[in-house]
Amino acid sequence: MDPEIRTDDPKQHLRLTSLRAFEASVRLGSMTAAAKELFVTHGAISRHIRLLEEQFGVPLLVRLPRAVTPTPEGGALAKQLTEAFRLMREAVAQLAPGPLTLSCSATMMMKWLIPRLSEFKRANPSVEIQLDMNHGEVNFIRDQISLAIRASMNQPPRDAIIEPLLHEQIGPVCHPDYLARTGISSTASLARARILESATRPYAWKEWLALMNCEDIELTSTERYEHFYLAIEAAVSRLGIALVPHYLVKEELESGRLVAPFGFIVSPYTLNLWIAPHERLRTDVRKLANWIRERME
Repeated sequence: MDPEIRTDDPKQHLRLTSLRAFEASVRLGSMTAAAKELFVTHGAISRHIRLLEEQFGVPLLVRLPRAVTPTPEGGALAKQLTEAFRLMREAVAQLAPGPLTLSCSATMMMKWLIPRLSEFKRANPSVEIQLDMNHGEVNFIRDQISLAIRASMNQPPRDAIIEPLLHEQIGPVCHPDYLARTGISSTASLARARILESATRPYAWKEWLALMNCEDIELTSTERYEHFYLAIEAAVSRLGIALVPHYLVKEELESGRLVAPFGFIVSPYTLNLWIAPHERLRTDVRKLANWIRERME
């Protein structure tokens, strides 16, 4: 049964589901997005909002073809509701916390997180971590995410607590034998190399050439891999030269399985930690966030 929020006027008893539908629609700017977040239909969201407008006797939303925007009255109500729901989620998270879930890309998980995770577990044996392998958008509530590691080209949730972890450095890498065989010694000589790219960042080579002041050079991708870790493995296997962030290939460079013929240059991006605002006071969330920051430094 849908709980009610009772007011002094019995005719104005408000259903919590209607308030959630309205708040999500304003926060996300779309009834469709609100329906997706709340796991209901677009029609259900629309009915809930019409019910509120009938009860209040004022329009709360301006309906646009593919979006919604609040009226002045709706904006004032939505602002207070967003804060109220945040406080409710925070109270529940402290009293009955859900699983501690960290979201990051498959490459980050494989090349950086998992090799170090046993260290965190030894220091914090009582903390259980669930891993969410994802490099796209995050909805803290719908996906039950506590923290996420994302590059700054990704759009964070509006309410995310964002903490920079490091400035990304990027550069081409290949196996030493491949470098010797192809004789790559300048950016121009990359034209005779097999160019490997990642589908998660198809524009990386063009950006790197611009950073190197070599916009006049055009490189054509020979092979595209779904993730950075596949492009890295292809480079280790002498299949070509890949452009990757330094922190993902540090061990391969130290072991000599890869070399960076042009070194690394600071990219336009940072690697950030996103923290769900309603989870920020949890002891286990703070421990994991602190550990990530320390290891990234």
